[in-house]
Amino acid sequence: MQTQGQVRRANLAAVLDRLRADGPRSRARLATETGLTKATVSSLVGELVERGLAAEGELQRPGSVGRPGTLVELDGRGVCGLGVEVNVDYLAVLALDPTGAVRWQSRLALDVPALDPADVLARASAMVAEAQADQDATAVGITVAVPGQVQGTVVAAAPNLPRWVGVDVAAGFAAWELPVTVANDADLSALAETAVGPHAGVPDLVYLTGEVGVGGGVVTGGRLLRGSTGLAGEVGHLALTPGDAPCGCGRTGCWETVVGLAALLRAAADPGDPLRDAGRDLEDRLAELLARARAGDARTLAALADIGTGLGVGAAVLVALLDPAVVVLGGYFAVLGEFLLEPLTAALAQRVPGPSRVALSTLGFTAAVRGGAHVALQPVFSDPTTVPVRTAQEAHA
Repeated sequence: MQTQGQVRRANLAAVLDRLRADGPRSRARLATETGLTKATVSSLVGELVERGLAAEGELQRPGSVGRPGTLVELDGRGVCGLGVEVNVDYLAVLALDPTGAVRWQSRLALDVPALDPADVLARASAMVAEAQADQDATAVGITVAVPGQVQGTVVAAAPNLPRWVGVDVAAGFAAWELPVTVANDADLSALAETAVGPHAGVPDLVYLTGEVGVGGGVVTGGRLLRGSTGLAGEVGHLALTPGDAPCGCGRTGCWETVVGLAALLRAAADPGDPLRDAGRDLEDRLAELLARARAGDARTLAALADIGTGLGVGAAVLVALLDPAVVVLGGYFAVLGEFLLEPLTAALAQRVPGPSRVALSTLGFTAAVRGGAHVALQPVFSDPTTVPVRTAQEAHA
C-alpha cells in the first residue's frame, strides 16, 4: 500500500509528465486528463511552481462566457541534466533543461586512445565545471556516453578504446557528488532520436552512428533493446564482408572495417592529408571532405559511393531482422548523407522489397550527449520532489 507521500510524488510526476508531453494546459484540463480533482491539481501545480518545474503562463480564453483559465506550462529553467561523451577523437558535454532546451554545449578535439583514461576523464570533468559555471541551472545528474559496452559504470568492452576496458568511468566525476550513469553512445543516441526531432515517439527504430567505429541503438516497442548481456546493437562487428582489414575488436570481416570513418578516410585521403589528422576537429575534417565531394573530386566521390553501398548491404540485414519503421543515420553518415543515400538505398532495394526506410539524423554529433542529458533528467520527471523548493529570492530571480 502506498504512503501519502508516495501518492503525492506519483501525482506530481503525472502532472509534470502531462505538461512535458502535451504542452501548456489549464488546471481544469489537467484535472480531466489525470483523473484528479481540481483542488488536488491546483495544489500540485503550486508545488511544481515552488520547485521551479512549472510556471503560470498566459490566460486561456476559450470563449466569451466564463472566467478565463491560466495556462500552466513546463518551466525547469533552474535545473539541467548533463550529457558527457567520450569518443575516439573528441570529448563533448551538453546541458539540457526539462523543456528540452540546450543550455550549454561544447566539444573538444582529442586523440583519446593516445591518452591515459584518467587524464581524459579529468578533462571531461573540467568541461563539466565550465558547463556549471557558464549557466545558472543546477545539474541533477550526469550520463556519460562511451563507444563500448558497459556493466554498471565500468567499461566492459571497447574495441576502439582498448585501454578503457575495466575503467570505472563514474569515478572520474565523483567530485561532483551527482548521480552518474554510464551507457553506450549509440544506445543514448537512439533514445535521443525517439525523444526529440522528426522521429520522436517512433516505437521501432534503428540508429546507426558513424564514428571511427560503427554502433547501433535499437528501439523496439518503444523500449531500448539491450539483449541478455547488454550487447544488442553491436552492429559494427557483424561479419558482413570478406575483406581482410583488421578491426579494433581483433577480428577481420567486420562491417565497420568497410563503412567506419577510418575506412572512409583511408579511401579518400593519403597519409599526411589534413583529413587524416586525428588532432583536428572532426567536424572541420568532415566539412573539408564534404567540400571536396561537392566540388566533384573523383576520389572523394568514389569513396563515398563505396561507403553508401556498404551501408545499404548492412542496413538490409537490420531491416530484414528487426523490421524498424526507420533506420536513422547519425554521426558522419548524417553529415555526408547527401552522397551516401543514393548508393545506400539502391543496395537496400536490391535486398529488401518495399519503400526505403532510411533517414538522416538532425541531431548531428550531439545525439549521444543529448540522449545522455535526457537520461540524467529522468529522475526529475519520475519524482519531482528531488528538486528542492526554491527560496523567495530564487523564485523572483
